[in-house]
Amino acid sequence: MSETERLPFGYLTATGEDARVDGAWDTETLTLLLRHATTCLGGLGALVHRHDRTAGRLRLVAASATIQADTGQWADLHDDQDATPALALRRDGLVCHAGDSLGIGAGATVAVPLPGSKGPVGVLSVLTPGPDEPDEAQRSLLRALTAWADARLDGGPARSSGPDSAAEDQRSVRMGELTAALAEAATTRDVVDAVAKFVMPPFGADGLVFQLLEGGRPRIVGAAGYTQEFLSLVDEIPPDTDAALEDMVRTRAPLFIGSKAELLGRYPTMLEVNEASPKQAWAFLPMMSSGHVIGLCVVSFSEPRPFTDDERALLTALSGLVGQSLERARLYDVEHARAQELQRGLLPRALPRLPAAGAAARYLPAGRGEEVGGDWYDLIPLSADRVAMVIGDVMGHGISEAATMGRLRTAVRTLADLEIPPDELFSRLNDLVSDLGEDFYATCLYAVFDPVARTCSYSLAGHPPLLVVHSDGTVDAPEVAPDPPLGAARPPFETRQLDLPDDCLLVLYTDGLVESAARDADQGLAQLRQVLSQAVVDTASFRTADEEDGIRRLEELCGRVVTALLPDHEQTTDDAALLIVRTRCTAARDVASFPLPDDPRAAGQAREYVREQLDAWGLDDLVPTTELLVSELVGNIVRHAKGPIRLRLLRSRSLTCEVYDGSLTTPRIRHASYTDEGGRGLQLVAALSRRWGARYLDDGKCIWTEQDLPPRAST
Repeated sequence: MSETERLPFGYLTATGEDARVDGAWDTETLTLLLRHATTCLGGLGALVHRHDRTAGRLRLVAASATIQADTGQWADLHDDQDATPALALRRDGLVCHAGDSLGIGAGATVAVPLPGSKGPVGVLSVLTPGPDEPDEAQRSLLRALTAWADARLDGGPARSSGPDSAAEDQRSVRMGELTAALAEAATTRDVVDAVAKFVMPPFGADGLVFQLLEGGRPRIVGAAGYTQEFLSLVDEIPPDTDAALEDMVRTRAPLFIGSKAELLGRYPTMLEVNEASPKQAWAFLPMMSSGHVIGLCVVSFSEPRPFTDDERALLTALSGLVGQSLERARLYDVEHARAQELQRGLLPRALPRLPAAGAAARYLPAGRGEEVGGDWYDLIPLSADRVAMVIGDVMGHGISEAATMGRLRTAVRTLADLEIPPDELFSRLNDLVSDLGEDFYATCLYAVFDPVARTCSYSLAGHPPLLVVHSDGTVDAPEVAPDPPLGAARPPFETRQLDLPDDCLLVLYTDGLVESAARDADQGLAQLRQVLSQAVVDTASFRTADEEDGIRRLEELCGRVVTALLPDHEQTTDDAALLIVRTRCTAARDVASFPLPDDPRAAGQAREYVREQLDAWGLDDLVPTTELLVSELVGNIVRHAKGPIRLRLLRSRSLTCEVYDGSLTTPRIRHASYTDEGGRGLQLVAALSRRWGARYLDDGKCIWTEQDLPPRAST
């Protein structure tokens, strides 16, 4: 709920795990107030009462979830009762009463009034585990919290009696704003930015350095108001000569230095740093977490200055608050780094460079929320220079979805190796997603580009369709209705086919690229088409004979698209993936096809065709091996399958031999014994070729082999 939304008095609503809130005050402010007051005193929970002056009563409006079941006896208090909140209201100051007032195992109750422009408007109470009163740093932070709450709940600053009081009140308000900002800070950078925004201005500071202890050595993790040269100098100080840091770790107490002379007098070993520093006064604040010093926060000033007692108290309170936030942020940073490493491990480390396709891709995790998601992409080489392209999106974000994405990507690669058509691949993939449970769904686009047929066959499962970008800048977006997402669909899936020009771009993307809170999917798609078209026009063409230059252009195009469609990526709530593939069709001179008779003469004719074609291509060195391969493949068909039989040779970075027949039987390598007269044909095929396999067609199958070209051969 935003800070401008209000609840009617007497209305009760749950606000997650933190608190329950009741009344006309801002829900977000009350929830943050409860959370940070509890943290400040290490309490069991907190309560907020609102003062009804007319009725002379204190009415409970908010309570931490940990204690709300036991707050009934304090739900409605008279002003003149002896309860701790009522005493704090009457005395208009902090009250600490030892004892378990609510019977929840507390050692004491600390209550402090919420100041208002015309007197206290309510009371904040914290139940603590021990009987001790809060120390001065805790009192300062409570004052800051209540002043901040007053500015948001009562609509104005707390009471002031002069310029100094007004300045103190303003600092307290900014400290309260800091607590709210730190509550939202996820990363170390967020914590540094929050302190720079809410602490430096009210204190007149112009320098800030955060150092964290890692393996006993300090490391700067954030700074403001310093040059990189000076920060590098500080980072190079040996730990055993950093006297200020040693004092902080030993005493756990803050240190306030009002001048360079004072700093040099206390720490003569820091002469070099002292002389290089552009600052004249410092507040060295140890940052604590779980009873240990985790680092040092240094707030600095360009002019010498004394520190008042109030400033010392507020800055001391700041160090504890920031220490807890920074420790949480550091853990988040570690988890974030692990999540990013997981994401990188699940996505392709590098896309293959294939004879018929060059590609570039981008993956952008959500800027806010979970740092890993279910978007993925891949480029998979198939036989005969064919290329499989896939992009998908597992619904949701988090480790579970990322793991599901990894399983799907592995499954797609396995199924793609079987060279089954897109609709059949989706049928099997749909079964896999369905077996994961009712809550798992995934959208996907799987396409196969055939450079010889110059076609792209693809299937859609709840996913945005691909775009075809022509060399003149025209962008085609096939208007097709996708099948339902994987996990929610019922096969069969539909396979669609596009005829492609000699050279074009295929653009695959997830909805996170085109859809956001600021625009719908249709608007995003229109913008994507415009960016792609303009990029091709600006560069005159994406064609280039140089492979490195071609990949560079695709990388630049990916960057241009992402910048245009996701200019403020840090604010996005969905991850996005983009895959751009430049297709290259096979030239007619590099393909030769020959029909063969369905009888024993077929093997001899196949050898003759091989000799003639390889001679024409200048591949005489491959003739003996290729003759033997086609003899075995064609002979197997004559003996075990049926026609029609056809031989096809393809020349690219390798030599591909394909033999087609009209049978759907699967070829398998046998383990022939020493006395067998046959059964070793496919063993020979496997030994003589770089790789071999079979793919199935509507009217039969194709068995293929690949051989490396001699180094001097060229297409």
